[in-house]
Amino acid sequence: MAHTATKPAIVLVRPQLGENIGKAARAMRNFGLTDMRLVAPRDGWPNPAAGPAAAGADDVLGNAQVFDSVADAVADCAHVYATTVRKRGVTKPVHTSEEAAREINAATGRSAILFGPERSGLETDDVALARAIVTVPIDPGFGSLNLAQAVILCAYEWSKGQGQALVQPTQEDTLPPAPQAELEGLIAHLETMLEPKGYFLPESRAEATRRTLRTILTRPGWNHLEIRTLRGVLSSLGRGDRTED
Repeated sequence: MAHTATKPAIVLVRPQLGENIGKAARAMRNFGLTDMRLVAPRDGWPNPAAGPAAAGADDVLGNAQVFDSVADAVADCAHVYATTVRKRGVTKPVHTSEEAAREINAATGRSAILFGPERSGLETDDVALARAIVTVPIDPGFGSLNLAQAVILCAYEWSKGQGQALVQPTQEDTLPPAPQAELEGLIAHLETMLEPKGYFLPESRAEATRRTLRTILTRPGWNHLEIRTLRGVLSSLGRGDRTED
């Protein structure tokens, strides 16, 4: 697991809506980031709208630090990255989120990633404080990411370099295929119900029809719970309609 100091601080500069701060906290927490820093949030802090949007990332919100300026927010950071789709007249290296994440993971000292206000993004003076610009390839005709989307892109790329720090969710355990006897019972049950309905007529096609039916039923590899459920369905269909009392 990476040392805590390599986890970048997520700095939201003049965020406007509490809901967006909460969603950004949720995005951070999904990928193991907990250091949220807020610069002059428009509606003050704490903001009651942030909690529900965070969907359980309460530790991120509870430990969020508030600063008056970007310079104060990144004062302890040796490496500062500004997320923006434009250079805004500032000549700096431009990295993809993947490239920036590699640098952050390899660097010594604390790093910070700046995210601007929802409507306008980072100002030129904000970007000037950064050592590099972070951007992502997007449709040139619609260069607009919301705050949480931008945070989750950077957090995800950072997490990819963390080895065992994050765990891929395991697939749901699957039951083994049912024994052949149970499958034969299902097939026989269905054939018994279809027989009086004339499904296997004419007789000249009965064998081929039964074979096709068997092929369909043997293909999925039903487990015993699935077969039991299907048998229950057939039994229910075989009974008369229930009447409401």
